[in-house]
Amino acid sequence: MSQPATESVSQAYDPLESLAATLFRPMGSDGVYARTALYEDMVERLAAYISRQRDPRAEILRFPPVMSRHQLEKSGYLKSFPNLLGCVCALHGTEAAIRSAADSHETGGDWTKSLAAADLVLSPAACYPVYPLVAGRGRVPSGGLLFDVAADCFRREPSRSLDRLQSFRMREFVRVGTPHEIMAFREQWMARAEQLASELALPCTLEVANDPFFGKVGQIMAVSQRQHALKFELLIPFHATAQPTACMSFNCHLEHFGEVWGIHDSAGEVAHTGCVAFGMDRLAVALFSNHGLDLARWPTSVRQALAL
Repeated sequence: MSQPATESVSQAYDPLESLAATLFRPMGSDGVYARTALYEDMVERLAAYISRQRDPRAEILRFPPVMSRHQLEKSGYLKSFPNLLGCVCALHGTEAAIRSAADSHETGGDWTKSLAAADLVLSPAACYPVYPLVAGRGRVPSGGLLFDVAADCFRREPSRSLDRLQSFRMREFVRVGTPHEIMAFREQWMARAEQLASELALPCTLEVANDPFFGKVGQIMAVSQRQHALKFELLIPFHATAQPTACMSFNCHLEHFGEVWGIHDSAGEVAHTGCVAFGMDRLAVALFSNHGLDLARWPTSVRQALAL
């Protein structure tokens, strides 16, 4: 008798399992892992490689893994992706109230019922803190602004797949300026990204895409985003039979953040924004899955690019 389909799928061989055993250590939750020295060294080499692609005019900012809840709410994240957000919660109140909640765990109680939301959320993307910072500086100067930002990010997507971690690193180049400047920035990076993938010997395709907007309204937003070609992704297969994974994205936000935060260009017009995002962990896994764990056998162009 044949096995049920669900059982067959659950027992199907995953070509990435051997990679996971070498690159990660489990921490009791899907998509959240301790990272080995081999893996971290590769992420650091990737980071250095990306830094060499940076425009020398870019302002460098490194953000913590948390950000202001108010700022994220104002940016519209709750409307678009409420299912992915992680909120920081804490025990509040008097010493007696906090002690009572904590001690309830020892008697089998649920101490989490006493939690209340703090004024912080886990950052879902590296670029969100940039826009209020820009707004606080007044008008954007002629020629616009460029930023190189990075952060540890979180999205509530529990999965055992190595291409969909809950906790991951994101690097972004962010552009603020006129509509023409934003589109030129994105077009330039879409061309460069394919060259970088070639240098890293990673097979790829560049395709129009949409963000995973939530719910029925989100489906309409996704269609609109695709129709206006506001988002493209660089897709890389992790192995021969895998569906390609989005490892870079190229995003045009139009005037959304400019209107939300009151950002204006030198002519007084609402500024446009855009970004190119590098999924650091996805790129690292893509390198190992395509080239193996023996770095000495990687293609020469890759070894040169990553200073191996």
